[in-house]
Amino acid sequence: MAVSNEWQNPPDYRHDTVLPLPMEVSADAWAVDAACSGNPGMMEYRGVDLATGQQVFHYGPVYGTNNIGEFLAIVHALALMKQRGIRKTLYTDSYNATVWIKKKKCKTTLERTEQTARLYEVIARAEAWLRTNVVDVPIVKWETSKWGEIPADFGRK
Repeated sequence: MAVSNEWQNPPDYRHDTVLPLPMEVSADAWAVDAACSGNPGMMEYRGVDLATGQQVFHYGPVYGTNNIGEFLAIVHALALMKQRGIRKTLYTDSYNATVWIKKKKCKTTLERTEQTARLYEVIARAEAWLRTNVVDVPIVKWETSKWGEIPADFGRK
């Protein structure tokens, strides 16, 4: 399920979202996802509001990996929620990124080069944010096999 402007009206089975979400998925939530052309390659990530279907934030493209993008997307969402004083469920389809969030460390093996220096600065800021802030937002694994693609998906598969 990619985010699309074609969803103008809520599905007939839900009244809390314009997206065709399964009933077990909360619409009072954001979904995050990353995309990478090659791995490593040009990476970007974004967050989508599940009630409105609107993109909440976007970063990239920059040279990186999909796992780094998934990790940074979660931290970006958490920091933005805290900044705006909101608390929503956060959906991600990345198991690795959720482990890295719990450990407060991006365990990437991406080589540090001149090309990746700026991204490593962003990673350092994200890790510092995790060390100095309490994560009290539910981070839920998006069940792609049951629910289809996460609504933040870039639709390039």
